[in-house]
Amino acid sequence: MTADGCPVSARAAAFDPFGDDYQADPPASLRWSRDEEPVFYSPELGYWVVTRFDDVRAVFRDNALFSPSIALEKITPVCAEAVATLARHGYAMDRTLVNEDEPAHMPRRRALMGPFAPAELAHHEPMVRRLAREYVDRFVDRGEADLVDEMFWEVTLTVALEFLGVPEEDMPTLRKYSIAHTVNTWGRPSPDEQVAVADAVGKFWTYAGTVVEKIRKDPSGHGWMPYSIRKQQEQPDVVTDSYLHSMMMAGIVAAHETTANAAANALKLLLENRAVWTQICADPALISNAVEECLRHNGSVAAWRRLVTADTTIGGVPIPAGAKLLIVSSSANHDERHFDDPDAVDLRRENTADHLTFGFGSHQCLGKNLARMELQVFLEELTTRLPHLELVADQRITYLPNTSFRGPEHLRVRWDPAANPERRDPGVLDRRHPVRLGEPDRRAVTRAVIVDAVEREAADVVSVRLTSASGPLPAWSAGSHVDLEVGGVTRQYSLCGDPADREHYTIAVHLAPQSRGGSRFVHEALRPGHALRLRGPRNHFRLDPQTRRLVLVAGGIGITPILATADEARRRGLDYEIHYCGRTRDAMAFLDRLHRDHGDRLALHVGAEGARLDVGALFAAPRPDTRVHACGPARLIGAVETATRTWPDDALRVEYFSAAGGALDPEREHAFDVVLARSGRTVPVGAGETVLQALRAADVDVRSDCEEGLCGTCEVPVLGGEIDHRDLVLTRAERASGSRMTACCSRARGPSLLLDL
Repeated sequence: MTADGCPVSARAAAFDPFGDDYQADPPASLRWSRDEEPVFYSPELGYWVVTRFDDVRAVFRDNALFSPSIALEKITPVCAEAVATLARHGYAMDRTLVNEDEPAHMPRRRALMGPFAPAELAHHEPMVRRLAREYVDRFVDRGEADLVDEMFWEVTLTVALEFLGVPEEDMPTLRKYSIAHTVNTWGRPSPDEQVAVADAVGKFWTYAGTVVEKIRKDPSGHGWMPYSIRKQQEQPDVVTDSYLHSMMMAGIVAAHETTANAAANALKLLLENRAVWTQICADPALISNAVEECLRHNGSVAAWRRLVTADTTIGGVPIPAGAKLLIVSSSANHDERHFDDPDAVDLRRENTADHLTFGFGSHQCLGKNLARMELQVFLEELTTRLPHLELVADQRITYLPNTSFRGPEHLRVRWDPAANPERRDPGVLDRRHPVRLGEPDRRAVTRAVIVDAVEREAADVVSVRLTSASGPLPAWSAGSHVDLEVGGVTRQYSLCGDPADREHYTIAVHLAPQSRGGSRFVHEALRPGHALRLRGPRNHFRLDPQTRRLVLVAGGIGITPILATADEARRRGLDYEIHYCGRTRDAMAFLDRLHRDHGDRLALHVGAEGARLDVGALFAAPRPDTRVHACGPARLIGAVETATRTWPDDALRVEYFSAAGGALDPEREHAFDVVLARSGRTVPVGAGETVLQALRAADVDVRSDCEEGLCGTCEVPVLGGEIDHRDLVLTRAERASGSRMTACCSRARGPSLLLDL
């Protein structure tokens, strides 16, 4: 029962984050929660637990309502003897970048983030490569190794110390200190263990202080700590003595332990999914995406904690002020409401970088790109030199019991040294693939598909069936579209086949009167056997799992996503109806299939037959239990939007197949600034340029595709300011939240916007 007397479900009462299920696989252990009770109170823990993607991201985003102040608080109360032990060491861990509130946080973050800039991180790449090569050299001819003990832990510790600017010390001792810090903060040590843990943490604290004082005597060297001490001389009120001491200790753990765990998690995941491992070995260009997918699927950060500062609701559940939250980002990363087929490992997953492993918002991990670099180097070294690597069978994988950070304590692998590629071709040791310092480039990773069939579905409409050139295609959900390279251009097409068919994708293409090459190429030149490149799928037109009643409206080629959504509604047993509008019957695609599969739910509105859709009458009475999905030309969508203005904000979801906007008119627009929260940079946006153009000119990497506000690829998170939304992607509720915008077309209503970039 909660503090206010509310009942707790049996599953919530049984939840134990220190139990075997959670420790082995946090996302799987909380699948019931994502499906049935996404926000619940755990009497075992004394925390509210948040498990769905949108809810976790919303908590991360609002650091005023959801304070990070308890992020480093001991989750298990300690005994008096352990407290006394810490006191004897003078332990006084204070606020760090992880657990401090505004207004202190952002000034410190801006002051201290210089060494995390991509240009600065690039200086560390040669050292990471050298270390990876040296450590693999030690065991490459032996045939068996524990990658945690013999590579990941020591390499990441050496990199962490180098990055911090700390002289290399006794690694086994530092490893013990780091583990003790994790257990002390996020674990459940027994009373007897607490004293030993406290002693190690106290010694860690003393060591950190000694190092700070040593560096203070000569802060001219490279590394984050010398840089921070120099910043203290410039801004003593921002970078204080106690802050430096705390950050020294926290920095070793943050830069070392989480990366070592992430590397072990990644190798375990990839070797358990042999086909994926083989793909990376064959194509190093996939390594950046593989790192991101491993971080999403099995990252080293399972959860964070927040303190609720005022009465609020999360996911519709009332949460009182003073409540403590366990926000399980690893569960959010497996939420099928955001990631299609989330338990699969997909190297070309379009939205894998949306994961919350590094957090979100102004407290997002500063060291994320250093970790990405190390993981890419590790994967390149191992896939190049030991592509025949495999897990030792029947080994027992154990984890250090705690709520938040996880990685195998040991990871034993083996291989046949006689099959090492370098024995046949020493030149493999000279191969290098560029490291990407940041999120993977979604435009760069495509998959090959072959045209299997092209069939006419209506006047000026053909369907195209695509088959994969290698392996099953990714799973997709109703409303998804893919980016297809056709005729020298990239175009977005909705999927309208069977999601259960992993061998084929089906799209439908209407011959546009003013085709710029895409649809004309499909209609006039595309034939079975043609090879194409494809990205995706991705979904901005998803059917909400809570939907019980559904009205579907399609105009022309807009029937493609509507048809897939209708199929999904039928599979779920929903109450639904389809309104399909067209000028003439011979121009309306998929009529036979619609009559066959949805005849009793289908209403045709054929203009030439005088049966136009009365949109106003259809939506005259708001239905709180009903969702509306509409796709078609701007005139139809505009009428639906007008007719549903009195409906709930989240009732309507629309998708256009053409953009209504045009070029910017500098005479009518105003200039404004975008402030980048993670760096504090201000980027001016001129009256005649888009946010996307301004960011690119400032060398800020923002992915994009259609650049017409149709596809949502260039969506960026917004932390402050009023948005002038001009896209055709976001729903009314999403626009009202003010938390995201499409950089290619939307603008600021006022003088500035604060972006989470």
